Parts: sequence; C-alpha cells; structure tokens
Amino acid sequence: MKLKEIERTAVQAWSPATTHPIYLASGTSAQQLDASFSTNATLEIFEVDFRDPSLDMKQKGTLPASNRFHKLIWGNFGNGSAESSGVIIGGGDNGVLTMYSVHQILTSKGDPVLGQTEKHSGPVRALDFNPFQSNLLASGANDSEIFIWDLNNFSVPMTPGTKSQPHEDISVVSWNRQVQHILSSAHPSGKAVVWDLRKNEPIIKVSDHSNRMHCSGMAWHPEVATQLVLSSEDDRLPVIQIWDLRFATSPLSQLEGHTRGVLSVSWCQADPDLLLSSAKDNRILCWNPSVGEVVYELPIRSQWCFDVQWCPRNPSVFSAATFDGWINIYSVMGGNLEAQQKTQADKVSPSLPPLQVPEQVTQTTLIPPLKKPPKWIRRPVGVSFAFGGKLITFGLTKAPGQQMQQIYPHQVFISQVTTETEFLLRSKELQMALQSGNLLDYCQGKIQTAKLPFEENLWNFLKVNLEQESRTKLLKLLGYSKEELQRKVRALALFAQLLMNSSDDVAAVSSSSAFFDNLIPQNCYIEYTDGLISQALLLGNFEGAVELCMRAERFADAIILAIAGGDNLLKKTQKRYFAKQKTNLSVLLSSIVQQNWQDIVCTCDLQSWKEALAILLTYSKHEDYTQLCDMLGARLESEGDAALSSDACLCYISSGNVERLVECWVKNHETSSPLALQDLIEKVMVLSRSVEILRGTAGPAPGPVLAERITQYASLLASQGCLAAAMNYLPSSSKEVSENQQLRDRLFHAQGENVGDQQPPPFPYTRVNVGVIKPAAAKGGSTLEGAAHKAGPRHPEKVGPKLRCLWLGKKEEGYWVYHQLPRESIERKELPPEHQALKTTFEGLVQRCSAVATDPKTRRKLEDAVQRLECLYEKLREQALSPTILMGLHEIARCIEAKNYPQGLVVHTQVVSSSSFSEVSGFMPILKVLMTIAGKLNV
Repeated sequence: MKLKEIERTAVQAWSPATTHPIYLASGTSAQQLDASFSTNATLEIFEVDFRDPSLDMKQKGTLPASNRFHKLIWGNFGNGSAESSGVIIGGGDNGVLTMYSVHQILTSKGDPVLGQTEKHSGPVRALDFNPFQSNLLASGANDSEIFIWDLNNFSVPMTPGTKSQPHEDISVVSWNRQVQHILSSAHPSGKAVVWDLRKNEPIIKVSDHSNRMHCSGMAWHPEVATQLVLSSEDDRLPVIQIWDLRFATSPLSQLEGHTRGVLSVSWCQADPDLLLSSAKDNRILCWNPSVGEVVYELPIRSQWCFDVQWCPRNPSVFSAATFDGWINIYSVMGGNLEAQQKTQADKVSPSLPPLQVPEQVTQTTLIPPLKKPPKWIRRPVGVSFAFGGKLITFGLTKAPGQQMQQIYPHQVFISQVTTETEFLLRSKELQMALQSGNLLDYCQGKIQTAKLPFEENLWNFLKVNLEQESRTKLLKLLGYSKEELQRKVRALALFAQLLMNSSDDVAAVSSSSAFFDNLIPQNCYIEYTDGLISQALLLGNFEGAVELCMRAERFADAIILAIAGGDNLLKKTQKRYFAKQKTNLSVLLSSIVQQNWQDIVCTCDLQSWKEALAILLTYSKHEDYTQLCDMLGARLESEGDAALSSDACLCYISSGNVERLVECWVKNHETSSPLALQDLIEKVMVLSRSVEILRGTAGPAPGPVLAERITQYASLLASQGCLAAAMNYLPSSSKEVSENQQLRDRLFHAQGENVGDQQPPPFPYTRVNVGVIKPAAAKGGSTLEGAAHKAGPRHPEKVGPKLRCLWLGKKEEGYWVYHQLPRESIERKELPPEHQALKTTFEGLVQRCSAVATDPKTRRKLEDAVQRLECLYEKLREQALSPTILMGLHEIARCIEAKNYPQGLVVHTQVVSSSSFSEVSGFMPILKVLMTIAGKLNV
C-alpha cells in the first residue's frame, strides 16, 4: 500500500529510530538529470506524517548543496543534546564527504555544514554508521579505499587495513549488527571482504566462483553475527546469495525470483524474516530468507527502483527511490496493489520517454501482503485467564550477552490471581461464621462496624431473628417495650394521685356551693333514662338496656351490659361504638378487638408502618404473621418513597422471606461490584440460616433473582480461586437455572481430586449421540450411548475422549468433550498413475535426508518440505501444471534417482526461468532446498 510520495531525482535516508517525528532526507542524485536538465544540488528534509491521509509530505527543511550525492545516511551522532536531531552524511563526487547538522537545516539557524573532507580519490558511494558507536562512520570509494571516521575529529580518518587487491570500486560497506569491530565491504566483481578493526586486517573473503556475481548490495543478518547477503546486478545471475562465514566456501542458499539484475537490498532490523530487494525487472520483492520464499511482491510502473530502505522507527514501512525521479513510501501490511500500479503509472514523468529496456513478462498473480504477522507485532509473551482465577503466561527467557543466539526453552507459568482482596476477606469471615454457627457474634460485629443508621438497624433485625423470643425483641427495635410501658403507667398513676391530693385543698372553697346545689333538683332526663334502663334489666332485656346506654353515650355501661348479654350482643355493641368513635385510638382499638389485621396492613398510614408491624408482632397468629409482613413490605415498595421502599427490607427480614428481601434490595441498591454483592450475600445467608433454625428445615429453593445473584457470587469466588467455597454456595435444587447447573458442573470437575467421593452434579446438557452407529452396536445401542449410561467409579458423567491438559506440572486433568463431532469427510482425487513416480521419488529423498540429518535447522527444513510438497501433489491431482513443468519435474526426479543433484539444480533453474512464478512458487523452492541438502549430506 502506497502511503506517501515526492517527485525527486534523489538519493534518500531515513531518520534514526530514536528520532520523532519520522523524517526522510533526500539529496539530489549524482549522475542523473531531471526533465529540466538542472545541475543544482539540494538537500531536503520531509516530515512523514502517517496520520495525514494524503500522499504528500511536508518539507521541513532545505539546503543548497555544493555537489550532488551518490549516497546519503542519517546518524544519531550528537543526539545527546535536547536540540540535536543527529547528523546527515553525504557522499559526493571527487571524494567529497560532507557532514550536516539536521537541527540547523530544520531551524534555518547557523551554518548547517559541520565538516567537509576530500580524502577519497573518487565518488563516495558507500557509507554506514556503526550501530554501537554513533561517532564511527565507514566510507568507501574507488581504488578499494575504505576509511573509518571519528566524527569528533572529522579530519584524519583511519583505515581497516591494507587495501584489497586488485584495486576496485567499493560498492557498499556495512557494519556487523552484533559485533561492533567487524566491518564488511563489497565490490562490483562479486567479492566481499570482512575486516576486523581490532587487528586492522581482513579476516575472510567470500566470492562467487561463477564470476557472474556483480555485487550491488550487501547487508548483515540483524541477529546472526556470521550471516550476510550479497545481491547481484548481473542480468545473467539476478540472485541474492546468503552467506554464512562459518561455511564460506559457497553460499548457504540463494534467493531466485527476480528476472533481471538486483539493484539494492535492505534487511529489516525488526524482523530477520523480512528482506527487501529491488531489481531491473521493475519489481520489489520481500523475502523470507530463512525459507527462501517471497512473502510480498510490489510491481511498480516506474523505471527501475535503485534503492529500497526499511524505516528504522516504523518497521512496517519502506521507501523506494526510482530512476525516473520518484521517492515512494509503502507499507507491507496491506493495500490495493492495482490502485498502486495505476497511481504510479500516472506519476511517470511525461517529459522524457521511458528507458528502452527489454519487455518483461508481467506476473498475472499478485502476492498479497504478508501471510503471517511480522516479528514486531507477534506476541513475545502471552497471557490467558483460565477458569478458577488461573493465569497462564509464557515468555522468552532472556539470555545474557553473547548467549543471545542460543535457543532457550519456552516456559509456561500458572499462577493464581486474586484481585478482590477485601471481598475475599469478608467472604472468608462469612464462611467461618456459617460453618461455626456463631452468627450472633457475626451480626454484632456488623452492627458495630455499620456506617449508616439503616445498615445498623437492618443487622439488628437480622440478629434478633436468630434469638429466642424474636417477636418481643423486634417490638423493642420498633420502639415498643413492655417494661417501658409499665414504667410509664406507674408514673401516670403517681401523677393522678398527686392531682387528687391537690383537690382536697379546694374542697372548703366549694363546700359553700353545696347548699345551692341541693336547692336545684336532679336532671329529669337522667332520672328518666336510669329508670328505663332499670326496667329493661329487671325484664332481662339486655339488648334494650344496651340501646338506651348507647343513645345516652354511656358507652362503658353499654359494654358491661353487652358482656352480660352474650357474644353476639357484645360484637354488635363494639361495632356501634367504633362506628361512633373516629379517633386514631378508636381505629386501633377496633382492629385489636375485631382482630382484623389485614385491614390494618392495607389501610394504615405508611408513615406509621412501624406501629402496624408492632401490632402484627403482638397480636397476629404465627400462621398469618409471615403473609401479613410481606403484604406490609409490598405496600412500602409500591406506594412509598425511596426511604420507605428500603424499609420494606425490614418487613421481609421479619417474615423470613429471603427471595423478597433480595428483590427489594436489588431494586434499591447496586450489586454489580464485588463488595456490593458481598453485602447482599451476607444478609441473605444470615437470614436463610435464621429461617432454618426457626423451621428446623432448609428453606425453599431460591427463586430466579436470588439464584442469579448466588450464581454471580459463586462465579466471582471461582475467579479468585475459591472453587470449594463457590461450590458450597450454589443450591443443589433441580429447579435452578441453566447457568447455575453449568457452573456447578464446571466447579466440580475443575477441583479434580479435591472433590473426594462426592457425586458429580446433574449433567447440564441434553445428551446427543452424533455419528454413524455401527451395525454391530445397533441392537444394544451405540458405543457412546452405552458409555453414557454405564456407571463409573467417581465421575460417571465424564464421557468421551479426554483433552490433554496444557498446564505444566499437574496431573492430566481438564474438561471433557461432551459431543464428539464427526470429522468432515473430504474426497481427495487419486494421484494420476503417470505422476506417482514423482511422489515416490521426492518422499524417498526426504526420508533419506531425515535419516542422516542431525542439524536442527536442516531437520526443520525437511519437516517443512513434507508439507510444501503437498502443494505439488494437489496440482498434479487437479492436472493444473503445464506440460513443460511436468517434463521438468520428471527430469528432476530422474536426476534425484541417479543422485546427480547438480544436474537436477540446473534443470530446476530452467523450469523456473521458463514458467510463471505463481505457477511454481508453491513447490519449486522446496525442491531446490531438498536437492541442496541431499548434496551436502551425500545421500
């Protein structure tokens, strides 16, 4: 995917990885002219902002240069200061080497040229900074000249040793990426020299014996100190050779994919399995050098890309400079290649005709961006949570110093993770209280630590439910005490006696009026009424006597007479009395006398709910008490405000209705956090235990709301590693919800041997037999069905094959496969008889090599070969190969049978060069690897 572009006939250099934001420097290229035929030279710096969706880059600095550039490089030297952004070194004609201050170019302040030298005798085409010491620079020019510069003293260079013979141009210099005193240089003749700066002499020379290797590029392996690659510009040998200095007589392997000479290579420092190359066939390839295959291809419409470079800071990005005057920036992580080709074609300069090069065969299949993630986004470590709060982690063991290249075993660690410390502490306190039965002290502790009055009151209610004479104690909590009432009555009697004593003092004053009172006759009406009542009583007419008393509002007399007249008369009299009296006290008296408790609950003022509950506690029968308390709580929930709705919880505690308590609590309180859920479960478990004590048996099965909260609580305990405790909380009722059943089953099996002889819980799923029942088993049922009903010793529900546990250091446990799905049946075509010999020969070669190979890397390649050859066999089955390729494969097979591997490699090259890359890329590279290995092993 193309990200950015600038139109410049220039060489390029990325800013170092430590520099932010990312910059790209361009310097006018030597020995090239643009459409204007200008001979001026410019050094420019562009900011590469990938957040900007446009293709343009912002120019941040520009500087006229005295000469054009063959090579440009950007280093970290001077980056220790806050204002420094490193230095740019430019190699030009006539041996000119110039050092520029990036900060001065960006700010346009001061002279950006920090130093300039002309020590070289010819064009400086090779430059590289030492990755360990930013002040050391290597440069190469004509006549085998190589200088080592200390940028702190940019005047007198050093040499790595005596010039190599014969004298020739230096096309590239490169510092080793692992050993700081090792430097290599390469020449167009195909020879590479490795220098040891401690000894000031070359220590090894490598060269291709074909004499067709014209070296255009070189790069050290980012991690393996002894490996490097050389690229060939010769159209007769457009290859990239991988050399290992431990076996420097011939290349370790050879990357063959370009059809014309390779112009540049760049090895990704973030992933050794990514190597870029550009060639005169107008293609940019990204290789995996370890397996020798192309993992990404970018066709371009420009005239030859002469330089590709990975971005040091963002390893998914690379830049490409072309001869027709463009610097493009691409990403290997995705994009539309057809759109890229069109964009590139539109940007080709119309001022000059295209270079006349032989027409190349266009590849019809585009290789998509990277098939597997690059190293920098792969997980060097991994972590995953398992059931029961287990945390499984893996990571690489870091080795010290020089041992980095050794292979160390991966380790998997299993640890118990607890994130809710306070929750676990409170949960253990509750479990201990429940197991010991000492719930009174537990409730008392909760009362003492309660932060809110309502919380304290609620725990008082829960505590009283566990005690003897709970109704009397609940009345005290509501503010009604028999002892307090008696005290008040005694005080009232004393007060009445005092009043009577004070009335004797006024008797003398009032005695004088008695004379006048005697002069006034008694009320005739009263005497008449008394007479009628007397007559009724004499006649035994109690009903009439009561009627006369009621009319005269002599209620006490009426009640006394009604008692003598029988129950029916008493009830009628009470009813008439309460009908006449409308005070609050009369209403209370009416309910108590008539024992109409439901009327009190349904009609009382909600603000007087405590009085209503006190009446129920004092007078209601045991069989009615629970229902009446629930009715009062329901009124408080439905008709009251938030405070009264919360008070309904006290009614449900009084009635012992756990489910209604949970419903009310959930409606008015948050229960999603661990501690909030713990608050609820504490109350639920204490109330449940008090109900069990009162009734002598366990309470009813939990309803859906309570079951959901208990399942949630058990899951939380399990996540903290408390599997046994979580199992204890789950109800064993068959009416529980499916999530509860699944969790119970999982908890049981996760404990392994810790469950002892406990029987497994009911299987939470419906058993389904999947697969074809063999005829022999049809009469008595399938094998799986029989196993499902066969009683086991301890885990009868475990049916089906057992998965191997991935946890190290533990006995093989894990979960069971409940349903064994049949494997998908795929009909594969037979290999054509005329090509069966190919499979026999190639597989035989793999077996012979595997029998004698001892090197781990070689064995891995052979294992990979078995899989990759399947691609060939599949194409043979589908008859998807051309006659030319088939003839070549049979000729290769004959060479293998004759153990003439050099001739087989020659035939291999002929087949690849005459075939479409997409047609043979799946299997031809591995055939070459196989023959190369066989030749080395002499099998």
